[in-house]
Amino acid sequence: MSDDDNKDVDQESMADEWAAAMEEQVEGEAEEAQPVDLDELRDEGGSVEGQPELDVILDIPVTISMEVGRTSITIRNLLQLNQGSVIELDRLAGEPLDVLVNGTLIAHGEVVVVNEKFGIRMTDVISPSERIKKLR
Repeated sequence: MSDDDNKDVDQESMADEWAAAMEEQVEGEAEEAQPVDLDELRDEGGSVEGQPELDVILDIPVTISMEVGRTSITIRNLLQLNQGSVIELDRLAGEPLDVLVNGTLIAHGEVVVVNEKFGIRMTDVISPSERIKKLR
C-alpha cells in the first residue's frame, strides 16, 4: 500500500471519527437547521429566484477561522511581550467562540477535541438574511 493510500485511509477513518463525535452531542442542544434544496428554488432559466447560477461560485475557496477573543494594546506593550506573557481578552471563560468566514461572523460554537485535533461544534448559526444585512 502506498503512502497516498495510507493517507486516504487515515482521512476516511478521521472523517468517521468526527461523524461519530458529532452524533454524540446532546439532542436539543441547538435547533437543527433545515436543509434547503436549491433545485426547488430554481426558475425555468436555471437561476435561483432571479440570481445567477450558483454553481459558478461553489468552488471558490474561503478562509474559515475561529476567534477566542480580542483586545487592543499599544505598540509599546506589544513589543514588551515575550514567552509566558498573558494577554487579557474581551471574553469570559466558557463563552462561545466566533466562527468567521473571510472575516464575517457566520456562527458561534464550542471547541471539541477528537483524536487530539481541535474542531468546533456550531451552537448558533447566523441566518443567511442576517449575514447579508451585515455585508451591506
